[in-house]
Amino acid sequence: MSKKQESTRADIYTRITDKIVEDLGRGVKPWMQPWHDRNLQGRITRPLRYNGQPYSGMNVLLLWSEGILRGFTSPQWMTFKQALELGGAVRRGEAGTTVVFASRFTKTEADANGGEVDREIPFLKAYSVFNVEQIDGLPEQYHHRPTALPDPVERIEHADRFFRNTGAMIRHGGAQAYYSPVTDHIQMPPIETFRDVVGYYATLAHEEIHWAGAAHRLDRDLSRYAKDRSERAREELIAELGSCFLCADLGIVPELEPRPDHASYLASWLKVLSDDKRAIFQAAAHAQRAAAYLHGLQPLQDDDRQAA
Repeated sequence: MSKKQESTRADIYTRITDKIVEDLGRGVKPWMQPWHDRNLQGRITRPLRYNGQPYSGMNVLLLWSEGILRGFTSPQWMTFKQALELGGAVRRGEAGTTVVFASRFTKTEADANGGEVDREIPFLKAYSVFNVEQIDGLPEQYHHRPTALPDPVERIEHADRFFRNTGAMIRHGGAQAYYSPVTDHIQMPPIETFRDVVGYYATLAHEEIHWAGAAHRLDRDLSRYAKDRSERAREELIAELGSCFLCADLGIVPELEPRPDHASYLASWLKVLSDDKRAIFQAAAHAQRAAAYLHGLQPLQDDDRQAA
């Protein structure tokens, strides 16, 4: 990889992380913004590609944040070229939104013995997409409003089934929600102690993201959680993002006010993100893997709610 390519990649990390740090500094968590928008009430979803496939990981945060900032009510996005292929045209003067594509390439290098070894090198590429509300001439299907979500009881039954299908051991009692790696169980307060029933499921989603990270599942290193404040903040950020991803997938509105034990992480997140420009990308990737893992435990995938 050339120095120019390395510089470009570093600039992508820095530019995006600085924007999130700026939002956090103002007390705004960009991954929670969609649920605050009255125009989108009852229609929360992950951002969607032109073909209806949901975005994943870091791109969810980027497009949620930008969509709310610019007042878009449609969740669908596409590239300039994709718009042309569909018979549309981006309006003159419209600015695109940055998303990222992560991949790897193989580089052959000489080892200490004079032989050749292949090394996989990750790279990050940024490109622009446009919301369908910035594009004229698209087929009518891109202008249809999303169908109404099922009533709250159906949504909660669906979420209850989803979490039951993961097979996680969930115990109820006490006043704290947590995952215990020692006993491999999730502890939840009784559902009636929550402000509302959807708050219970949003909190359970958070704890299931922790559960998915156990050594015999996704093998995230949770060993330093109790001893290292920085590692604890990173893991809580993963669980918070993963919970938001699952809430969007399942049609649940998460708790908009942070839990008391999580509100204190805001300063820690600011420090972690300021010190490490890749931290938010890594957290989003881990959160995406955990959400996908939980989806993979379902006996039947619901195409309307599965996230890619």
